[in-house]
Amino acid sequence: MTINEIRGSGLLELYVIGSLEEEELTIVENAILTYPTLKEDIREIEYALFEVANAYAIPPHGSVKPLLMATIDYIERIKSGEIPCSPPLLRTTSNVNDFEEWLNRSDMRAPDDFDAMYAKIIADEPEKLTAIVWLRYGAPPEIHTKEHERFLIVEGSCDITIGEVKHQLNPGDYLAIPLHISHHVVVTSNLPCKIILQRVAA
Repeated sequence: MTINEIRGSGLLELYVIGSLEEEELTIVENAILTYPTLKEDIREIEYALFEVANAYAIPPHGSVKPLLMATIDYIERIKSGEIPCSPPLLRTTSNVNDFEEWLNRSDMRAPDDFDAMYAKIIADEPEKLTAIVWLRYGAPPEIHTKEHERFLIVEGSCDITIGEVKHQLNPGDYLAIPLHISHHVVVTSNLPCKIILQRVAA
């Protein structure tokens, strides 16, 4: 293939995104050896795809990064010998003391300088995720379709609005979020709101 045939074939674009079959990959690699200027074409394609991806990128929910970091921390703790546990299921009769074992641990504390949200996972089980979460300001709207979210307030206070209904929560209060309804959190205390968060498979 000539250099113009390679450029017009779409193979370079497929090469950049890693979607070539073995035979096509050989064709492109040989073409790059024959026509070194194709390397610049490839760089331009990479840049163009990066720009398109940025233009259409959907910003992640505010909880994604803190929960991802908490998951990495939890995996490292398990690798270091922490024995997985099964904390109690959150329900209307739950009490903050039910989670005292984890709340009193020195490694289950938020740094003073955390940004908007910080989390430490207590347990990640097939049927439920349990974590201690600190919110400095609140949490943006979200909707759950596959898991029931439950809150038990440990410290501070917050308003959780489910649909159009606002729930004012203080230490010791429990709230369950129904599926398919938008909800968001606004911290109403001067100190961060510390919560036992549980996400239970629907």
